[in-house]
Amino acid sequence: MIDLTSQEKTILLGGGAKAIERQHEKGRFTARERIAKLIDPGSTVFELGLWAAWNMYAEWGGAVSAGVVTCIGTVAGRRVMIIANDATVKAGAFFPMTAKKVLRAQRIAMENRLPLVYLVDSAGVFLPLQDEVFPDEDDFGRIFRNNAVISAEGIPQFAAIMGNCVAGGGYLPVLCDKLLMTEGSGLYLAGPALVKAAIGQTVSHEDLGGAKMHASISGTIDFREENEETCLERLRRLVDAIPRDSTRPAEQSHTFEAAKFVEASEYDVRDLLHGILDPVPFDEYKADFGQTLVCGYGRLGGLPIGVVANQRTRRKPSSGAIQFGGVIYPDSADKAARFIMDCNQTRVPILFVQNVNGFMVGKDAEQAGIIRAGAKLVNVISNSVVPKLTLITGGSFGAGNYALCGKAFDPRFIMAWPNARYAVMGGDQAANTLLDITVSALKRGGHEPDAKELADLSAKVKASYEEQTDIRYAAARLWVDRIVQPENTRADLMTALEVAMRFDAGKVFKTGVLQV
Repeated sequence: MIDLTSQEKTILLGGGAKAIERQHEKGRFTARERIAKLIDPGSTVFELGLWAAWNMYAEWGGAVSAGVVTCIGTVAGRRVMIIANDATVKAGAFFPMTAKKVLRAQRIAMENRLPLVYLVDSAGVFLPLQDEVFPDEDDFGRIFRNNAVISAEGIPQFAAIMGNCVAGGGYLPVLCDKLLMTEGSGLYLAGPALVKAAIGQTVSHEDLGGAKMHASISGTIDFREENEETCLERLRRLVDAIPRDSTRPAEQSHTFEAAKFVEASEYDVRDLLHGILDPVPFDEYKADFGQTLVCGYGRLGGLPIGVVANQRTRRKPSSGAIQFGGVIYPDSADKAARFIMDCNQTRVPILFVQNVNGFMVGKDAEQAGIIRAGAKLVNVISNSVVPKLTLITGGSFGAGNYALCGKAFDPRFIMAWPNARYAVMGGDQAANTLLDITVSALKRGGHEPDAKELADLSAKVKASYEEQTDIRYAAARLWVDRIVQPENTRADLMTALEVAMRFDAGKVFKTGVLQV
């Protein structure tokens, strides 16, 4: 398994030591320093999207963690979603992945009714990539649309400007419920230089958009702060005025031997669940039917939870041939669909544990109705109204990703182990298919590759596919929210479940047409 510790330490430095020093020279904290001062003493944050933009935008010097920190933290005893621009990374400018990371954080906050705190310090859109940041429904403007919708839903939003806040980005804090601003910060649609160029007007930074002007003349801000210390202190007091979270008794985590589930190709997934769930009986659903998916009811952190998990050992059904672990067969798809419907009937959240090769193929599977059964499973997951959590412990390939609540199917949180792989099909099969396509194209062009060229092509194709299936590649694009060390799985899932169970919108569960 890849050791990500050193890489994560580098990511946590943002733009690096020199950029941090420049931020301090301005009398400002970094994004992570601000968060550390804002959250309750002794508490930690549940960070999301740490690996965003990993190995992307190399031609522009990269954008570490997409230049923004998003995390769930505890402020004055309340869980909140914190979104903090990292000014050490390209002055906090918005790259395409920055917008998508902020949108993901806003969505999580909306679904779980988490108050939002924005710590604003951004130069606005990264202009060389403006065409990929500005116009679409999942781009920069959607953030402001969400601000308005979140406000209308009664979810508290707080914004503190502690640096730059320019151009269209100025709408974000002004669309929030409460707005704080420190001396020396700037809030304007166009800076002094642009104003001079556009309309020939010469104006100072302070007169154009300083804290004093917005406090006394425009009336835009609610609280004018002398410095970041006083700003963060007031922000804590304002959060302290909203209703408190319901408290649960502290639940002690227990450890399990995670390594054997990472290294082994075959294992009984119930042993893995024993290490993740509370040490209470696990009520397995239809245990003797559809055995390549294990479904059942347990508890996590004292809360009830339903589980759908890939069995990783070969199973012998009562009739028919041996079934392979990690493969979804018609009977297991039918069982899981029925189980998910039952969880929705009793409003029990669902944890999906993926280590899936895909659906079974071949004549027997087709005649048994594998497509019908798979479509039924996809239908009930798509229409499920209870909170869903997804954990990827190994492979997440093809339609198996869809059927077990991949990113496209709205899990509240989706997490993965460092060894996880994410792709439309397994590496060997995909590499061979891609090689065949490449060789066929060469032959159609009149070129017959020799043995050495074939070997080189094969190595190149496999290396490219390996890079794309690496879980860091998926995390860079926000296909997963968090890469989890296996030994921390239980604690992270407990946090995710506690957040997901904050709110039940009371939606009625119903499905579309099921091919039964």
